[in-house]
Amino acid sequence: MRKKVDERIRTLIENGVKSRHRSMCVIVGDKSRDQIVNLYHILAKSVVKSRPKVLWCYKKELFLSSHKKKRMKQLKKMMQRGLLDPEKDDPFSLFVTSTEIRYCYYSETENILGNTFGMCILQDFEALTPNLLARTIETVEGGGLIVLLLSSLKSLSSLYTMVMDVHERFRTESHSEATARFNERFLLSLASCKACVVMDDELNILPVSSHIRSINPVSVKEGSEGLSEGDLDLKNLKEQLHDDFPVGPLVGKCRTLDQGKAVITFLDAILEKTLRSTVALTAARGRGKSAALGLAIAGAIAAGYSNIFVTAPSPENLKTLFQFVCNGFDALDYKEHLHYDLVQSTNPDFKKAIVRVNIYKQHRQTIQYIQPQDHEKLSQVELLVIDEAAAIPLPVVKSLLGPYLVFLSSTVNGYEGTGRSLSLKLFQQLQEQSQSAVNNESGSVSGRAFRKIELSESIRYSSGDPIEAWLHGLLCLDATNFIPNITGRLPHPNECELYYVNRDTLFSYHKDSETFLQRMMALYVASHYKNSPNDLQLMADAPAHHLFVLLGPVDESKNVLPDILCVIQVSLEGQISRASVMKSLSEGYQPSGDQIPWKVSEQFQDKVFPSLSGARIVRIAVHPSVLRAGYGSAAVELLIRYYEGQMADMAEIDSEQVEEKTPVKITEAAEKVSLLEENIKPRANLPPLLMRLDERRSEKLHYISVSFGLTQQLHNFWSKHKFVPFYIGQIPSAITGEHTCMVLRPLNNDEVELTGSGKAGFFDPFYQDFRRRFTRLLGSSFRTLNSALALSILDPKINFGEQAPSEEPSISGILGMKAMLTPYDMERLDAYANNLADYHLILDLVPILARLYSEERIPVSLSYSQAAVLLCMGLQHQDISYLQGQLKQLGKQQILSLFNKVIKKIHKYLHNAAAKEIESTLPRLKEVVMTPHSKSLDEDIDEAAREVIEKMKGESELGGMLKPELLQQYAIVDREADFEDALLKGERKISSSGLLSVKSNRKNVDKKSKLKEKEKGENRGVSAHSSRPHKKSKA
Repeated sequence: MRKKVDERIRTLIENGVKSRHRSMCVIVGDKSRDQIVNLYHILAKSVVKSRPKVLWCYKKELFLSSHKKKRMKQLKKMMQRGLLDPEKDDPFSLFVTSTEIRYCYYSETENILGNTFGMCILQDFEALTPNLLARTIETVEGGGLIVLLLSSLKSLSSLYTMVMDVHERFRTESHSEATARFNERFLLSLASCKACVVMDDELNILPVSSHIRSINPVSVKEGSEGLSEGDLDLKNLKEQLHDDFPVGPLVGKCRTLDQGKAVITFLDAILEKTLRSTVALTAARGRGKSAALGLAIAGAIAAGYSNIFVTAPSPENLKTLFQFVCNGFDALDYKEHLHYDLVQSTNPDFKKAIVRVNIYKQHRQTIQYIQPQDHEKLSQVELLVIDEAAAIPLPVVKSLLGPYLVFLSSTVNGYEGTGRSLSLKLFQQLQEQSQSAVNNESGSVSGRAFRKIELSESIRYSSGDPIEAWLHGLLCLDATNFIPNITGRLPHPNECELYYVNRDTLFSYHKDSETFLQRMMALYVASHYKNSPNDLQLMADAPAHHLFVLLGPVDESKNVLPDILCVIQVSLEGQISRASVMKSLSEGYQPSGDQIPWKVSEQFQDKVFPSLSGARIVRIAVHPSVLRAGYGSAAVELLIRYYEGQMADMAEIDSEQVEEKTPVKITEAAEKVSLLEENIKPRANLPPLLMRLDERRSEKLHYISVSFGLTQQLHNFWSKHKFVPFYIGQIPSAITGEHTCMVLRPLNNDEVELTGSGKAGFFDPFYQDFRRRFTRLLGSSFRTLNSALALSILDPKINFGEQAPSEEPSISGILGMKAMLTPYDMERLDAYANNLADYHLILDLVPILARLYSEERIPVSLSYSQAAVLLCMGLQHQDISYLQGQLKQLGKQQILSLFNKVIKKIHKYLHNAAAKEIESTLPRLKEVVMTPHSKSLDEDIDEAAREVIEKMKGESELGGMLKPELLQQYAIVDREADFEDALLKGERKISSSGLLSVKSNRKNVDKKSKLKEKEKGENRGVSAHSSRPHKKSKA
């Protein structure tokens, strides 16, 4: 049964073709694919030129194969089985076979950058992401049609609960319920897009597209009346430069005034022929960047450049560029096969893309495509053109730059890699180098000039395209326009408060919520380089993510949105079961999400830490007009206090019983009406957008962490807030060239107490292990890391002051024949310290000394510059010339002087420590301690006299009587018999005195004993001198 197509649909498509604006059709239903043919026929009849090309994007499977032979086999099988209705399916088969269709997986859509299509078909809505949506829609030219197929949906509101493929990456073990807030906002935004119509699979317009009822055909202005002011200026510019070669013919190919000025800027740099210029071209999608580059390359060939190299992520991205190179050749009267030849790639992955152009009109000239990684092949290059530079890793782009003319083009919004890394980092560096070259007259000869061009007027479609406005509003692509100037006085950081943002209200598509969301995204885009449309979906749908904003004092009497000073996005992590941790460690596989717990578990093979709960600061962005004013630090400190439970009394919050009305689910309400009666509106009765932190119960956390690209500025910021590093990636990021650094700060709350005297509390053992590992890796993976940054990360103790002897580390194991430093090493150190040898003599000892110093085994106080020299030469194994590049303010002699002072201090300490060690092993005499007597001499004599007197008194008390025991000392031993004989013989001769004398023979006994001793002595003398000859005695 045939049915007439609604005239409003035909009018919408025809109006888009006439005004060069894109249109969009959303088809809901299982048979939505069948209506593609009708929409394509309407578009093809409206377009004056050839049949439009089609881009068909899908997730995994098509209804029919994209391969012609396979498709015919499928059709035959379907006819045999009776599944093919000729009246119904023949038009679709004819459409597939007769139309130029580019089939593309969603995972391969980066290959379509730089291409242009008239119609884009997007199926498998569950696989769509904001990046894919922007990347595919922006390939459609003005007057084209975007068709979005929503199959297997009973109602539009079922999108609110649709499980998207990307939600699988958002889920974690402790946060598994994702909410499709982005889909809700996407559906509500369709009603505000005037060039979008939502219909069912029978092309019946749904109530959500009520704005389409009053659509009227537009009239086309012809002649000069239809020219805008920009078109008139472009026309005048072309007339002025018509006779200038090669500028005039090339500018004549430009479509807008911006593009014409860009081509003139490129040609000015080419015709200078100084080869010392870098020209950067930035614009949104569809502004004619690739076309301007192609025309500039044609001008370079006309100016005589011989070797021109072109690079892009893929040669398929250069299709438009090479097309306009050929258009430029046509304008300059170059004929293909006569003056130049095109060479296509034989690589099947490049799909016959043009990779080389050989020109031989004047002399041998070449335009050659190279892959971005082959920058070492740029030896004979005169002009290098880098297209889609935002999609190339920043380190690769830096390596491509050299002493030749460089043209850059970058897309600033519209797909992943929005060019912020180029504009915030590379372009800023080039601008600073250019200004320093201009200011320094002596360096102006070697300095490079930098010019930046921006294209604002679109070429692919006319200005004022409603699809562009809708897409930029939905994905916040032009959020930088929403950064308001801060009015009034700036509040002190201590006066500011941190508020919790309710995400249901933020993504409800209310007017005030949209303005607040745009301002939040504006801060992200203005202060961060890793921005992509996917970040918006992460903010909206991820269950573990929370948003906080720092605001000044809010005046509730004024009904205006407050100025956002700082935005913080936080992701809750942890609470992983032990079984999951054991499985991950045994299999070596880490699930998505919970970045910090899994990284700690992997690095330290720890099984307990993942069970702790923590928060990771995903992003922190400060208003660009108040940078370095302390608002970021204030927001971080308030966040830490909030998660430590210091902001509110939990008992009071628990006691408040707030009656919450359970809202009716939208899907349940939608099931009661049909698709043609369903009316989609923003939700009502939503909670407040902002909530004070003392009104919300905080989660119980053990730590708070951050992951960022390692720079000196960011490391200083987080170190100031007592965050300590535990992991630094050894492989730099492919996008920024920076090492990933993860830092952590333990929190003090009711459940966890900070124990230990270390710098990081309970996390200190992990931190000390990280320092040891980082010290070992400085000589390999981090050899080229900035020495000042490496010293900040290592954070060694460089000021020891006066230590007590008990605190000084022992040098055992450092000195000795089998230790780290042998006596010969000490002799070499002594020679260098005394200026008797060159520093090359001790270079082999510097790594040992640096390692010992970092471990605080050599407590020598050094200055910061001296410590940097020791670390760079000892741990990073760099030479003096490398140090000159790192310490630009110091010359070679100054660096050598610092190095000499370091070695002298270390040598002095080791020498003194060794002397003390040897002295402690020598034997020592026991010291006699001369202490004075407790009594004086006079007191001692007096005491002895008293004792004698007391003794004599005791003897006198006996009455003069002699004691027998006292007289026994005068007894004659062994002479009793002689005494008795004397008594018997002389009893009559006893004198009157009573004395009796007895003759003694004692002398004889003494004489005999003396003679015996004399004889013994002579005998000994004779035996000792028996060898002497005896003298003869005289007669």
